[in-house]
Amino acid sequence: MTARVLIVDELLPNLKLLEVKLSNEYMQVETAESGAEALAAIDADPPDIVLLDVMMPEMDGFEVCKRIKANPETTHIPVVMMTNLSDRADRVRGLEVGADDFLTKPVDDRTLFARVRSLVRLKILMDEWRLRDRASESLTLLNGNTDSYTEAGTDARILIVEDKESYATQLTEILAVDRHESIAVERPEESIDRLMNDDFDMILIGLCLEGQDALRLCAQIRSIDTLRHVPILLLVEESDSERLAKALDLGCNDYVVRPVDRNELLVRCRTQVRRRRYQAKLRDNYERSFEMALTDSLTGIYNRRYLEAHLSGLIERIAGGRRYLSVILLDIDHFKKINDTCGHAAGDEVLQELCARVKKGVRSFDTVARYGGEEFVVVMPETNMGVATTVAERLRQVVADQPFTAITADHKLEVTISVGVAEVDVTGGETTTSLINRADKALYVAKSKGRNRVMCWSTDGILDPTGTIADDDN
Repeated sequence: MTARVLIVDELLPNLKLLEVKLSNEYMQVETAESGAEALAAIDADPPDIVLLDVMMPEMDGFEVCKRIKANPETTHIPVVMMTNLSDRADRVRGLEVGADDFLTKPVDDRTLFARVRSLVRLKILMDEWRLRDRASESLTLLNGNTDSYTEAGTDARILIVEDKESYATQLTEILAVDRHESIAVERPEESIDRLMNDDFDMILIGLCLEGQDALRLCAQIRSIDTLRHVPILLLVEESDSERLAKALDLGCNDYVVRPVDRNELLVRCRTQVRRRRYQAKLRDNYERSFEMALTDSLTGIYNRRYLEAHLSGLIERIAGGRRYLSVILLDIDHFKKINDTCGHAAGDEVLQELCARVKKGVRSFDTVARYGGEEFVVVMPETNMGVATTVAERLRQVVADQPFTAITADHKLEVTISVGVAEVDVTGGETTTSLINRADKALYVAKSKGRNRVMCWSTDGILDPTGTIADDDN
């Protein structure tokens, strides 16, 4: 995986050495020799990741990282701090100001490269969700205020996979400080069962499970769609850099070196939980926006935009084949009169009740959509015109036989519909427009023949449900 990496270090030899190593890994490298220069470079052209030395004059790495993370435009850029400092307090301080990792020099190359790839993958994913979120907001005016990390990262449900009871107990006690609910299991297969049947915000896995392959467990978790984005934090031994690098490449999110420092574990857990919730918020906002963009706000069914895309896909799928596809186009008779005499609120209630009756009268895999105003379309896959006509006649009766009750009207409303039916032409050249237009011609004849009736388009003419030609002008 390639990435644009910004290296920040006041010592030119350190810059050159890292630049060569990362370039050999096919990454695009830029350098800066001070904090101010780094911030200017990030503002001008944000990189995919920043490798940041701690000890610099004028503005140290802690302050640079703090400023990067405080800016909404750059807060999502991963920052890896590197230093000769080995004090755990410095490590925790770096994580607290927003660093995604804090590595002590000399840094193992394999671990560094794997960490860079891991964080860049995560950034690409988050960038994609943020892009979708912004596009959704512009299309639907939905503002979920999702463009910042606001979660505390506490009160999470965490699954601990650890075969030593004393370790599991220690971890549970530490996590309780942030009010996390921890559930501990000993065996990988038990953890999969738990994950498939319950919701967790994070998974904490001991890399050195006795007689068991923790890496295989990580790979299995990442292969399951519903678990693909649940953060995995590893507990590793300092000497196990090779397996750590492999774990990061498998998709594990973060790690803590044993013996576990409680403050470091808490900070790393908060970061992962916060990121998980942020991503979930982006996904939820996108799905709500997607729903708003493709559904009718009044009736809750699909709108014309979705209908045309869906129907076009179905037509392409059966083109040249022998499969059936029919559409029913229905229109409420004298709907303007309902609005004029009873008010638009009553009209809205009629539209909603009509949709409910139509949806109840068709199959679960048929698509009901609002085509515009008081016109609705039912798309019926694997259905010839004869069957579609029978369904259309049933829908007409369901509407006509039972008056509509509108809260805003002082009496029950007699409502009828006129219906046009058309079947897809599999000989070629069929489009969404041509198919709907044929159904619309049949609907027009139904209206002209007195309304409250079903008509079907055929090459022989417009037919009524009995197959009798009602009009030769098709």
